Amino acid sequence: MTPKVVTSLSNATVKAVRALHMRKEREDSGLFLAEGLKIVTEAVELGHAPRILMYGRDAADHPLLQAAARACEKAGGEVIEVNRDILEKVSKRENPQAVVGVFAQVFAPLSAIIPQSAPCWVALQAVRDPGNLGTVIRTADAAGCGGVILVGDCVDPYSVEGVRATMGSIFAVKIAKATIPEFLAWRETWPGSVVGTLLTATVDHKSADYVKPTLILMGNEQQGLPPELAAACDVNVKIPMRGRADSLNLAVATGVMIYTVTG
Repeated sequence: MTPKVVTSLSNATVKAVRALHMRKEREDSGLFLAEGLKIVTEAVELGHAPRILMYGRDAADHPLLQAAARACEKAGGEVIEVNRDILEKVSKRENPQAVVGVFAQVFAPLSAIIPQSAPCWVALQAVRDPGNLGTVIRTADAAGCGGVILVGDCVDPYSVEGVRATMGSIFAVKIAKATIPEFLAWRETWPGSVVGTLLTATVDHKSADYVKPTLILMGNEQQGLPPELAAACDVNVKIPMRGRADSLNLAVATGVMIYTVTG
């Protein structure tokens, strides 16, 4: 491995990688930033080679870093050894990871989703928090869900914060995007149950009859499901609140629903 060595904060590639913190730059380039050797290794093992691989000198001899570098070079990517100042600038963190990868975003069209390929799928409408979205993607991966569908105006799953929260599952889970009208039209072809969660629902989430494949539809963190999406569900359920809190965090509620359906 004969990497390029970069030490200047004004280097064009360094600036381009740092710019991926901005959604517009991610959308324009189709790229995103993933931090840490674990996540980069997960990506390579799942067939996603880095377009750019940056690492600090301390990580140079690690076998997993060397494997990632070979995958990057084989795919025509750029392998760069950098100093700590550059890692801090690129990560915008005082204690940066020693390895940073730049990867291509992958969105699946709704037409590519095969419902019967998994017992459970998740759709999120207008999710706003990148940590919630990343955690849902990670949970969907852990539970063997088929994928996550983003409905309406959602936070970017490829934001730095969102990718961090997935802990590598961003590379393992199928992700699709749709407008509400597109989703509603596609939902008509769904062969199993479509289930939503509503605070006003009367059916307990544990007692509902779920027909697989089950599509779990979750609403926005503040407003919940809008009427047109709630009406599109075969059943709306509630997760009982037994303490003073009147609702659960979106990622927690989605996790409860995923394991209720799959368990």
